Amino acid sequence: MSKIGKLPIPLANGVNVTVSGDQVQVTGVKGNVSYTIPQGMTVTVADGRVTVEAENKNDRTVRAMYGLTRANLANIIKGVDTGFEKKLEMTGVGYKANMQGDTLVLSLGFSHPVKFAPREGLKVAVVDNAIVVSGTDKTLVGELAAEIRAVRPPEPYKGKGIRYKGEHVRRKAGKAAKAAGAK
Repeated sequence: MSKIGKLPIPLANGVNVTVSGDQVQVTGVKGNVSYTIPQGMTVTVADGRVTVEAENKNDRTVRAMYGLTRANLANIIKGVDTGFEKKLEMTGVGYKANMQGDTLVLSLGFSHPVKFAPREGLKVAVVDNAIVVSGTDKTLVGELAAEIRAVRPPEPYKGKGIRYKGEHVRRKAGKAAKAAGAK
């Protein structure tokens, strides 16, 4: 069985979880999120903890969904309490990010500016030429950050591009070694 699925999820102050049938409604400071429980799972709320139980532990699909259900619920509970955030850094001469209303506009050396409108429930901000994507849904925050990074991923020769904060980019030597040997 899943080691993660067995762990109870502690509830923070201000977070309410209600279970009705196969729907879990989580309400917190940052908003409300609804989650559909997969078949074969039961969710119980007691003593400030949420626990997930698998009904038939011999079924392969139930075992596969056991840890996933617990992890998704834990992410939802954390999202409505504190939220999630991804930071992106831009490296390169002339690379800029601006906000026009709530639309992110990137100048990345293309002949046109690249625009991103944030999805519902997400916020995008530009602080010191760094892009901050935040929201209550961990999956949506990661997807939008990945889409922004994919416009101009970091290249290995000069390191120019958009990267996650703290991401290490392996660098290549380039053509200097080849040019020095030929005369």
